Amino acid sequence: MPTAPHPQSTDELYQALQENDRRPYGRIRTVTAEELVDAAERFEEPVVLVHALLELQEAYTYGSEPRKSPVVFARLLTLFDEQPDVFDERLRHMLFWRFKWVANALRQLPEVPLTAMRQWLTEMRDRYEKAGLGLQPYYGQAYQLAAHTGEDTTLAYELWAARSRTRLSDCEACEICERARHHLAAGDDERALRVWEPVLAGTESCQEEPARSVSYALLPLLRTGRTDRARELHLAGYRACRRNPSMSGEVGRHLEFCALTGNEARGLELLAENRTLFDEVDSPLDQLDFLTGAEVLLRRVESLGHGGLPAAGRAGRAWTVSDLCADVRHRADGLAARFDARNGTCHHTDRRRARLDRAPLLDALELTLRTRGLDDVAPAAVPATPPAATSAAAPAAAPESLPELILRARALDAQGHPDAQACWERLRTLATARDYVHPDDPAVGPLVRLRADLLADEAGRTRDEEYAVAAALHEEAAGLYEDAGEPGDAAVAHACAALAHAELATEGAEDPVKAAAFTTAHATLVRLHQETPGLAPHQEARLLRMRATALGLRLQTSRDEEHIAPVFAELDLLHTFAVRHDILTQISGALLLRASTHAMTGNLPAAVTEVDALLDRLRTQGPAWHLPRTLGLRGRLQLGLRDARAAHADLSEALRLAADWPADAVDTVRLHGDLAEACMHLGRPDEALRHLTRSAELDLRRGNRTDAYCTYSNAAQLSLDLDRVEDCIALLDSLLAEPDVAAGELDDRLVAQLRLTRARALHAGEDLKAATAEFVALAAESAGWDDDPGSHAMIAGETAVLLGESGDFGRAREAADQALAAHAKAPRYEQISNCLRELARLQSQQQGPEGLPGALAFLADAGKVADEARAVGFEAHGRSLDSALAYEYGRVNAYAGAYDDALAALDKALALLGEPGPEEDGAGEWAECVRLAGVVEGIYLERPAPALTRLDAALTRLTALGRTEVAEPLTTLASKLRDEA
Repeated sequence: MPTAPHPQSTDELYQALQENDRRPYGRIRTVTAEELVDAAERFEEPVVLVHALLELQEAYTYGSEPRKSPVVFARLLTLFDEQPDVFDERLRHMLFWRFKWVANALRQLPEVPLTAMRQWLTEMRDRYEKAGLGLQPYYGQAYQLAAHTGEDTTLAYELWAARSRTRLSDCEACEICERARHHLAAGDDERALRVWEPVLAGTESCQEEPARSVSYALLPLLRTGRTDRARELHLAGYRACRRNPSMSGEVGRHLEFCALTGNEARGLELLAENRTLFDEVDSPLDQLDFLTGAEVLLRRVESLGHGGLPAAGRAGRAWTVSDLCADVRHRADGLAARFDARNGTCHHTDRRRARLDRAPLLDALELTLRTRGLDDVAPAAVPATPPAATSAAAPAAAPESLPELILRARALDAQGHPDAQACWERLRTLATARDYVHPDDPAVGPLVRLRADLLADEAGRTRDEEYAVAAALHEEAAGLYEDAGEPGDAAVAHACAALAHAELATEGAEDPVKAAAFTTAHATLVRLHQETPGLAPHQEARLLRMRATALGLRLQTSRDEEHIAPVFAELDLLHTFAVRHDILTQISGALLLRASTHAMTGNLPAAVTEVDALLDRLRTQGPAWHLPRTLGLRGRLQLGLRDARAAHADLSEALRLAADWPADAVDTVRLHGDLAEACMHLGRPDEALRHLTRSAELDLRRGNRTDAYCTYSNAAQLSLDLDRVEDCIALLDSLLAEPDVAAGELDDRLVAQLRLTRARALHAGEDLKAATAEFVALAAESAGWDDDPGSHAMIAGETAVLLGESGDFGRAREAADQALAAHAKAPRYEQISNCLRELARLQSQQQGPEGLPGALAFLADAGKVADEARAVGFEAHGRSLDSALAYEYGRVNAYAGAYDDALAALDKALALLGEPGPEEDGAGEWAECVRLAGVVEGIYLERPAPALTRLDAALTRLTALGRTEVAEPLTTLASKLRDEA
């Protein structure tokens, strides 16, 4: 099926060729190029056909279809031989350049005999000599053939490297890569890296570089101890080659790098992202490179005992790591054997074996902000909650008999001990087995009681927002306890259900309704407490604790002073009862709730005093597992008191102590989040970033996916603010590849926020094309957000600016109009004004006088926005909209050569700004306005005398203010004007 209408004229054909040239390499571009060749053949103009064939050969070459590239070039060569006058100097240069493309294509095909490749090089040499061209490119191809076969490489290298470059030599970056790889093959990592430095540093680049060089340099960097550089280049280099069939070998080397640095989980993630390369790569040589890198990864994962993990392989079936590894090994062995048979050497088999036999270079190198292990990518069938670790305070040996285990679980549960969870988990496994036989032991009780225990434990593990589930489980447990003749446990379960129902009733309700729900719950709890006979002390203490909790939640909701005293009264009851019966967990719980209540009412010093006393008690009398939680509370209180250093110390100690207890015993998610806040206050953003990502990953493991993605979104924004652009992009790429995100199961606005941050990061990383594409897609999606036009205005405005940076001012105007329409519904005065002014600057700067009308139209719209803002009393956070607009009129007119209008606008801007005073922050803006006015007046209007008067007066003012750093550009300009006078 045709991908576009057939061009009806040569002009339309040339336009279609230009449009196709802007497409990314791949199937769509290749098919379009094939159709355009068919269309060109219908015109009686051979030059049109030459252009179409050149485009088609490029599509085949960079679309990884080496079998077709030589066929197209043969047609071009025939046209050149028959009609040499059709080829102007540029076309002739392109023709001779592409002899190298054909040589490279032939090397990639094991079915092409070695004699045919050498004949082609002879043809290339003869043609170059006949045309009077230097032979360095020929010797370059001869060396690459030698390196491919593994024979006579030293001589071939010297014959090439000793010759001077010509106009037809490979670009400097590509030649650097070949020279560095030669030294790498000789085992000289240091020399290879020295040669590579201009490419790795970005000084030399081309379409394939530095991505190609980076993939080869990763392991030498590790071997020479440059781990940070390897990490940095892996992130940037992988992004440049991912999902690209013509760079599948580079992708394979990144997979190998992950396998050898303890990043096997990331390797599997990258393999999944590049799954299409198993089928799309038509080059056998590239395929061999990719498959070998994939096998290094898969073998490593298998050796670590994870061969049963799912893996992404060829489409059409589900793969495990072991299955895919065997398939990849078979295919790669076959390809290596075919190349060696063609070449008459064992070079490819040996090189492949060397890669497969490499031992890991590092046990663990933190490549991304989201560091995960293979256990984190286990299939969903694996239980989400692993068995809890035995705590430091638990007995050394677990009970061996079933009755002992049941009694131990109940005893630990009565104490509130975190190790109870491990016992319940073990019992849950035993009790649900088909061959389970309940012990006939009066101390243990009937099976129905055990089932009630397990339901109560399950209810206690539900997430905070799962109130309906928790309430149902507690009610079911209460019924079973009643059947078992355990009224005390039934009362506690009913009480838990009542609290869960109250929480459920408050969702989305008004504050008075919420307060009433907790008042009702408290009354229910009091009734249960009073009407239940024979309560054990630990049961009565739990009911008292829940009574206090219900009133505390009511206070938290209402903030009513009348609700404060009842909370403290209940806490006094709880504390007195717990002390009388020596129930350590409830003594601690009462004191902790008292401190929290003080904090809730704004009395932070009293809260700290309570917590200090509690910490002293916990350290001497226990329970030890309450220490992390209490230190966490004191850390949050210190944050409230603006003592970030003390907060950091408390929160760090809390995290350290939390490691002694099972994972669910302490809210480490919150501890990491609070530590991130403390680190930001202390000016330690990199440490804050680590805590944010850790908090998010813990939330993700516990199933709190929305909270996790929100925290990750904050981490991504922070990494972007820290200019860790590649870290930001890698983190977001990983998140956006998560199955629930890809399947559309996550909140669409949250996903849009992740994509928006990624688009901004791509822009910051100077990947304008990818950033613009993402912004355009987001603008289209957000246009349908009828409930949030303000966000659409912001996104459309940013999209317009990126389109302007790309020079596409037609589409930029359309996007700006969308932003203005959305702004009319939900004003974003400052953002839209900034966007319109920037568009005006870009159009005038890029297009000069021809772009002035469009630029002025943007500024006219910005003027309307400023008028609207002034009318409603809006004050910008940054520059004044009016003075910024006047300055932009000056700059835009200056770019377009309308210097009188520019100077008038700048004078208006200066009048609006006024001279800076000693307490004002606007000296920089004012000085820049003076500088530009001086340039326009003194240089372009050739009136140096008034320009110098202006500059000298400004310098006097700035010197008096002590703003010498702001005055420096004015001093430089004044000196230049005086020198030229």
